[in-house]
Amino acid sequence: MRRTWLPIALCAVLLTGACTGDKPAPTTGPTTAPSASAGPSSPSFEQYSAGRSVPVADPVYPGYGNPGLDVLHYGLDLAWDPGPKTLTGTATLQLRAAAELNELKLDFSKAYTIDAATLDGATVTGTVDGTKLTVGGKLAKDKLAELVVKYHGTPATVPMPSHRADAEPLGLTVTADGALWTMQEPYGASTWYPSNDQPSDKALYDINVTVPEGWSAIANGTPKGRDGNVFHYTAATPVATYLTTLAVGKYKQETATGPGNVPITYWYRPGADDKALPYLRKSPQYLDWLAKRFGPYPFDSAGVLMVPSASGMETQQMITMGLPEYGSDAAFKTAFDGDLLHEYAHQWFGDAVTTSNWNDLWLNEGWAEYAQFLYTNERDKVTAKQWEDWARTTDARLRQRLGPPGKPRADSFAESNVYICPALMLHQIHKQIGDDAFFSLGKDWAAQNRGTAQGRESFIAFVNQHTGKDFTALINTWLDSPTTPK
Repeated sequence: MRRTWLPIALCAVLLTGACTGDKPAPTTGPTTAPSASAGPSSPSFEQYSAGRSVPVADPVYPGYGNPGLDVLHYGLDLAWDPGPKTLTGTATLQLRAAAELNELKLDFSKAYTIDAATLDGATVTGTVDGTKLTVGGKLAKDKLAELVVKYHGTPATVPMPSHRADAEPLGLTVTADGALWTMQEPYGASTWYPSNDQPSDKALYDINVTVPEGWSAIANGTPKGRDGNVFHYTAATPVATYLTTLAVGKYKQETATGPGNVPITYWYRPGADDKALPYLRKSPQYLDWLAKRFGPYPFDSAGVLMVPSASGMETQQMITMGLPEYGSDAAFKTAFDGDLLHEYAHQWFGDAVTTSNWNDLWLNEGWAEYAQFLYTNERDKVTAKQWEDWARTTDARLRQRLGPPGKPRADSFAESNVYICPALMLHQIHKQIGDDAFFSLGKDWAAQNRGTAQGRESFIAFVNQHTGKDFTALINTWLDSPTTPK
C-alpha cells in the first residue's frame, strides 16, 4: 500500500531543509447439515494443491479469518447490474479443514442475501450475521470439500481502522455512475465474496465477471480474454484475499511488454486518469529496475488499474492506483513515479511472499519502502548518508507517536512506522553485508518463498542462514524498540 503522509519524491527537498510537510439470511434447504468427513478425492482438488496454506489466527484483527479453514481455490462467477446496483455471485470454494469442524465459518457481508448453498453437492443452510457466513456441515481435519454459495445484493463498504490521511472505506465501492472499484487491506474482500479474509490463507483464483455492453471488468490475475460481455481472469500463484481486486466501468485499455516478455496491461478512464498515463507507460522500466536487483518479475502478467481513490494498493498482478492530491504538478510528477515503483516492488515483497499476520506488516512495507527509497535516491541524487540522517529523525518521531513497527496498533493500520522504521532496519543490514549480498538476500527471499506466507521468525532465520551472520538481535531491536536504535 502506498503511504501518502509524506511524498517520497520530496525526500531530497526535505534533506535540503526546503520542505516542512509532515439480519441473518437463511438459505433454502434442510436444517440438518450433512457430514462431509470423507471428503472428495477427485483430480479437481489436486489441481489446486498449490493453494494449500497454513492459516493462523490474526492477532491484530481476530474478528476476521478462520484458522480452521484453508481455502485452496476460489471460483467467482459475478455479474454487475449498475441500474439497481446489484451484484449477483456464485462462489465455488475448494477448501481443506485445517482443524476438525462442526460448521464452516467464512467472512462475508450482511449486505447480501444468500440464495442457495451446497457442500459437496448437498444442499445446506447458511446465515450471515455481522461479518460472518456460517454454513452447516462437518469436516474432519485435513478433509477436502467443495462449498458453493449463491448470493445477490448491493455492495457495502466497512470502515478502515486507520488515521492515515488517505484512509477510506474498505471493500467494494459503488460510484455515483454505477461503476465499481475496491481496495481492501487489511480486510474487505468479504464485501464482495465469501472469503477467509486473513493474510495467511492464500489461494488460487478464477474470476469471471459479466458486465453491461460497453463496460469492462478488471480483476487481479492473468487476463484470459472475454466472451461477449464476460471477462475472465486466472491467478495460478496463490493470492491473499486483501490482494484481490475488482473494477467495473467504462475503461480504456493499453498493453505493453516488460522484461522477460511479461505482458503488461493498463486500464484507465479517459479524461480522469490522463496525467497518470506517462507513468503507467513507464512500467517496463520500473520492472526492469526491480528485476536487476531482486530477480525476475515473479508472475506471468502485470498491470495497473486506475480507480477514483486517494491511495494505491499492490493488488497481485494488477496494481490498483488512485490519483491523490499531491499539492502541485511538480510534486505529482516525482511522488507518483515513486509510489508506482513502490507498488511494483510489492509484487516481490508482499505478493510473491506475503506476511502471515498483521503484526508483521513491516515485512511487506519495509522492503517495498526501501526499494522505493533506493529508486528515488538514485533518481534525485540523494546520498545514503543524507537519507539515513533524515530517516533516523523521522523514525524517532514515528516511534514516539505510533510505537515500534513490530507490534502495530489495531486502530492505526498501515501508518508510517511500518514503512520508514523497517526500511531503515533493512538499510542497517545492507550497510553491513554490502550491495551484492543484500540484493542476493532480497532476490532469494522472494524466489525461495514464492507463493507462501511468512513472518518475523522465518525472516530472521532466513537472513541468518543466507548471510552466515546472526542478525537476530539487530532485527528484533529495530522492530521492538520504542526509540530509534543506535
